[in-house]
Amino acid sequence: MPQNVLLAEDDRAIRHALERALALEGYEVTAVADGVEALAQAHRTAPDVLVLDVMMPGIDGLQVCRVLRAEGNRTPILMLTALVETADRIAGLDAGADDYVVKPFDVEEVFARLRALLRRTGTGTGAAYGAPVGVPASKEPDGQISAAGLRMDIQARRAWRGPRELELTRTEFELLELLVRNSGIVLDHATIYDRIWGYDFGPGSKNLAVYVGYLRRKLDEPGAPALIHTVRGVGYVLRED
Repeated sequence: MPQNVLLAEDDRAIRHALERALALEGYEVTAVADGVEALAQAHRTAPDVLVLDVMMPGIDGLQVCRVLRAEGNRTPILMLTALVETADRIAGLDAGADDYVVKPFDVEEVFARLRALLRRTGTGTGAAYGAPVGVPASKEPDGQISAAGLRMDIQARRAWRGPRELELTRTEFELLELLVRNSGIVLDHATIYDRIWGYDFGPGSKNLAVYVGYLRRKLDEPGAPALIHTVRGVGYVLRED
C-alpha cells in the first residue's frame, strides 16, 4: 500500500516540486500551504508521515508539531528548515520533531530520511535498530534492559534514570536504547547512523551531534556522573564514570 505523506510548505514552487517528486517516488501526497491546513488535514486523514516547513505564516511548523504532540499524536515528523544554527534545530526537536532537512536540500536526502522514519513507524526497536552490536546490556523481566543507572521498558517505550522518568522523542528513545544495549562499547558514527536512521549522511552532517546533545540534557543531573561520552574522531559510548 502506498504510504501517505502530508506536506505543508508555503513556498508554492518548493511545494509543487516536492509534491511531484514524492508522487513519482510512489507516495500518496496531500500538499497544503500553511499550518492551519496541515492541522486540519492531519486530523482528517491520519497520514503515515508529515513533512513540515518550519517558517510558515500564521501557525508555523513548530506550532503544528507542538499541537500534534500535545494531542498524543506520534506520527513521524520531518521538518524542512532554512535555519542552520544548532539552537534552531534543537527547537524543532524540542517541539517533538523526529528529524529535519536543511534548505536547500537534495530530494534524495528527503527520500532517505522519510524511508528511515517510516521503517521505524509501528515497530519495536529491538529487531532492526536496537539489536546490540557488542555485549548486550543486562536484561530484566518483561522486555526491560538496564545499564549505567538507566532502565528502559522497550515495549512500553519508557525510560528512567534512577527514579526519574525521561520524556523522550522516538529518535531519542531509539538512540538511548542502542547505547544502553551496548554499554561500555564505543559506537562509531557510521554504525549509529545505520542503526538509527538507516542511512549515513556523511561526515558533514551534524544530525547525530544534535540528538546526542539533546539526549544529554535530558539525562544529566547535577552532581551525577555524565553517561554519554564523546570519543573524538570515533563516536560515542555510554558508561558511568
